[in-house]
Amino acid sequence: MAQRLAILGSTGSIGTQSLKVAEQFRDKFDVCALGAGGNISLLEEQVRIFKPEVVAVHDQEQAAKLKVNIIGLNTKVLAGEEGMAELAAWPAVDVVIVAVVGFSAVVPTLAAIKAGKKVALANKEALVAAGELIMEEASRHNTVILPIDSEHAAIFQCLHAGSAAELKQIILTSSGGPFLGKNREELSAVTAEQALKHPNWRMGPRITIDSATLMNKGFEVIEACRLFSLETTQVLVVIHPESIVHSMVEFIDGSIVAQMGLPDMTLPIQYALSYPQRWPNSFHHFDWRRNHTLHFMPVKTGEYPCLDLAFQALKTGGTMPAVLNGADEVAVRCFKEGRISFLQIPDLLAAVMDRHEVKRSPSLEDIVEADRWARTATELLISR
Repeated sequence: MAQRLAILGSTGSIGTQSLKVAEQFRDKFDVCALGAGGNISLLEEQVRIFKPEVVAVHDQEQAAKLKVNIIGLNTKVLAGEEGMAELAAWPAVDVVIVAVVGFSAVVPTLAAIKAGKKVALANKEALVAAGELIMEEASRHNTVILPIDSEHAAIFQCLHAGSAAELKQIILTSSGGPFLGKNREELSAVTAEQALKHPNWRMGPRITIDSATLMNKGFEVIEACRLFSLETTQVLVVIHPESIVHSMVEFIDGSIVAQMGLPDMTLPIQYALSYPQRWPNSFHHFDWRRNHTLHFMPVKTGEYPCLDLAFQALKTGGTMPAVLNGADEVAVRCFKEGRISFLQIPDLLAAVMDRHEVKRSPSLEDIVEADRWARTATELLISR
């Protein structure tokens, strides 16, 4: 019997690749529900191809337009944050792929968990901002969370080589982004257009800019600690410009197990959906008939201040990771708009973190308020 999928963020990079996987395995998956932010032209196209039972559009006005456009297709249209949460808990759905960008993934992720759905998680901000809460709810509802993020999918696979007691550390790899090797003077003049040209990956704008500052890797550190119950001392970040080794696990005997593959998200998406099985596919595979050279370099303390801030937020805990995420989302947007420079991003984030009064063991309401406060505080600092 085919698994019934809900894809939240179906019009984004991960969402469209998830549909590509679903199309390749039409006998195994039935696309039952689709959710998007506001790109209704692409969403409408997806509805006509996959004929889902229900769709949700975060933007209320765009939802109303879509409803008119697809009259006669027998697809229900939901709207707003409530609609996305309802979609995540849709009764007919077996697996929810969470591929929406940003903090908006927190509520629908929790809704899917509480409804007992299997969750394939591509959004990192949910675990950054509300990781403790989400993992507690997953344990309470006996919900499986499978990582789609390539690094965490790699760690998940490598951990099968040993027991939790045998784990020494995980090694997260980073390409170093488009500005690898540039000094501070060179970075002072970089533009958003340059930051959006990642050397290896095709991703959305925020995650691409976060990859340039290594904030994305910092968020992955927080995500890994939440997903795999790790201490900060068990996570090492190394620069790997080729993006072929997606991450590694080192065991107490010195053995290192790595997961390798092309810099393409279709494989981690497929593995999250097929787990615990592996299926043959027609996607591009790594070609061992060609010459390949792989490089690994240490990350020096202070070289990437955004990465240092992520470790700091993780150690502080409570609402601090949510504040870092909210502030970063605003700072990245303002950099794209030309309102701040590339080097001002970490300075802003540090300033906002310094002003925040941390709440320990936060509720969802506390996390939502911390996110709102961080965004407002960042905008105020920029306007001054």
